[in-house]
Amino acid sequence: MANFSSFHVLFLVFITSGLAVSATVFTLQNSCPYTVWPGTFSDSNKLEGGLELTSGASVQLTLTSPPGWTGRFWARTGCNFDSSGNGNCVTGNCGGGLKCTGTGVPPVTLAEFTIQGDGGKDFYDVSLVDGFNVKLGIKPQGGSGECKDAACVADVNAVCPDQLKVNDNGNVVACKSACVAFNTEEYCCTGAHERRGTCFPSNFSMVFKNACPNAYSYAHDDPSSTFTCTGANYLITFCP
Repeated sequence: MANFSSFHVLFLVFITSGLAVSATVFTLQNSCPYTVWPGTFSDSNKLEGGLELTSGASVQLTLTSPPGWTGRFWARTGCNFDSSGNGNCVTGNCGGGLKCTGTGVPPVTLAEFTIQGDGGKDFYDVSLVDGFNVKLGIKPQGGSGECKDAACVADVNAVCPDQLKVNDNGNVVACKSACVAFNTEEYCCTGAHERRGTCFPSNFSMVFKNACPNAYSYAHDDPSSTFTCTGANYLITFCP
């Protein structure tokens, strides 16, 4: 994992109109040997929607929101934007050019959060349900409870089955999930397969699970893939 000694821990609680509002700091760290353009998307417009992060750089985003905020972060790669922010990326496009207006086009490795604040328990995970493009890690800073690291530190692109590969100029740049690749009820855990008792891991999802044991590999992969912490800030590292 990256060196976290320079991370600045900050947790504040505000009271606004009688409603407890917590401030949670997300630090995005690019440890990849190339530039990434982190994308963010949430259930409300509470965070920057897209930015550029050169190799070795980091940025802090402060979320001030009532309890129950949900959002996700991911790395876009191979992006080309003009001075007005118009353009596209090889992986992770999210509409609107540099500033995201959507959830991110699969396949992407996701950092997912539900932030409760106000003494409530946060939930977070690294998800490969939409596929994989770059390694990703989540490290809670401060907080109480289990507060374990969540990560996918293996290069899934290197073991990606041929049916799931995304190629660019002869290089594998991402690995689709079986749901994204085939869009069937069985692989997407929808329709007749939407319940836990009818949604099971597949040979394809097991490729992801074997590479990254504590990341989500399919829709009902909760027991080994969901993590909790109370009152923490979070360091999200691309290529930990």
